[in-house]
Amino acid sequence: MAFSSTKVTLKLLIDTKSDKVLFAEASKEVIDFLFNLLRLPIGTVVRLLTKENMVGSLGNLYESVENLSDSYMQPNQDKDVLLKPRALISSTEISGLLPAPNDGDDNKDNVVEAKFYMCPNRCQYNVTSDNKTLCPHCRCNMYSEVRYVGKKVAGDEVCSTSRGFVKEVVTYMVMDDLVIQPMSTISSITILNKFNIKEVGALQEKVVELGMPEGINLLKASLQSKSVLTTVFLKNVGTMSLK
Repeated sequence: MAFSSTKVTLKLLIDTKSDKVLFAEASKEVIDFLFNLLRLPIGTVVRLLTKENMVGSLGNLYESVENLSDSYMQPNQDKDVLLKPRALISSTEISGLLPAPNDGDDNKDNVVEAKFYMCPNRCQYNVTSDNKTLCPHCRCNMYSEVRYVGKKVAGDEVCSTSRGFVKEVVTYMVMDDLVIQPMSTISSITILNKFNIKEVGALQEKVVELGMPEGINLLKASLQSKSVLTTVFLKNVGTMSLK
């Protein structure tokens, strides 16, 4: 997967004595990206991090689907529904920090669209998504395809996030463990007291860029650590290879 040029910045406040990020000042775009991680399908997460970098057994489950012959799948099912599920990402600021759901896939014929069928005798107004279903009235196969007209509503929840999740003109505080709250002077002082910071001179501000490599590493670290920002921006973790 090729890395996107989309980048945003966030300002870290670092305790140089413990070499730890206390918190970060973040914009709307960063918060939208972090919140959007909660909407990623598991299959997308495994694919982004690669099977080898997954903790636990989900990588094995993903590989099992990859290796399973298509002959074992239901006729109306495609393995890409599990291996390459569509991530609900729409905003440019959000999507630019992760690879596109089907990045690198040149074959667009893999897209599976839902089809509906009814009894060819039209004896009852029943519909099904499986053309081998028997009509409950005459027991014929319901193979007569129904043409869908009008605007599709299913899946339009993507449109509702085209402007992201949180409001603009607000600076947000992101803790090392990804606890997020609006930024304020009082909240900053509270955090310093919480970590028992006595020497202000030991604190350092650092502006870092958050692009696709850091986005991938943030996703990985969030599944493994309670010190996500420290792990990604101070521990010099390398960007994993993307397939």
